[in-house]
Amino acid sequence: MTLQDAMTQRRSRRKYLAEPLDNEIAEKLQGLITHCNQIDGVDMRLMLNDGTAFAGMRKSYGMLAGVRNYIGLIDRATDSDKPGKYHASENTEKLGYYGELIVLYAVSLGLGTCWVGGSFDRKSCPFELDLGETVVCTITIGYAPEEMSLREKAIRGITHRKTKTAEDMYKTDALVPDWFARGMLAVQMAPSAVNRQLVYFSYQNGGVTASVPNPSDVMSALDLGIAKLHFELGAGGGTWAFGNGAAFAYAAHR
Repeated sequence: MTLQDAMTQRRSRRKYLAEPLDNEIAEKLQGLITHCNQIDGVDMRLMLNDGTAFAGMRKSYGMLAGVRNYIGLIDRATDSDKPGKYHASENTEKLGYYGELIVLYAVSLGLGTCWVGGSFDRKSCPFELDLGETVVCTITIGYAPEEMSLREKAIRGITHRKTKTAEDMYKTDALVPDWFARGMLAVQMAPSAVNRQLVYFSYQNGGVTASVPNPSDVMSALDLGIAKLHFELGAGGGTWAFGNGAAFAYAAHR
């Protein structure tokens, strides 16, 4: 399964089987995570066989069940932040971009995944953090039942009632090329916090940019990175600059 195939297959899975991850699959995931962590500002850590941060109704609010494996996305507060107050940065966007790359790779390996921004106990995550670092988000990973549970279906129904069309998420001053249209269809499939789909694209004078209304919001910054990856994969090639309103350089894969 390609990453493009994984985009169409991906669904947020919130119930997992007790079966531990196959060692070979775990090694493949860790290998890609290690590779991504070489990017400046990216810090993702795989946790296996420890679901303490998600245990019980109090921590997961009943939204998740059976979580044993997850990835912690670690970011550092900016100098301008007040004590105890965290604002997103360009690094947060990178975590969204590369975190979604891990998600799609995991789906291609036959695993269930879910972005989790708040339904877990950060203090129970057993990561060693430096001063100023925090777990901004997690990605749960594991084997999921073939059929979605009634609770999963109910949550999906609530969060996807107002899914935007691809045309609702961009503006243009000309007829868009096929690769841009393909990119936007992929963006439509991208996960976003509470399915807000706030990332907005622009095709002006032959150039493409992407932005969110409030780039200092953590979930918005993560969503921006996620949407950029989906656009790139859907378009069939190209490179994004990081930052709110940054540009995309299209270059088809040969």
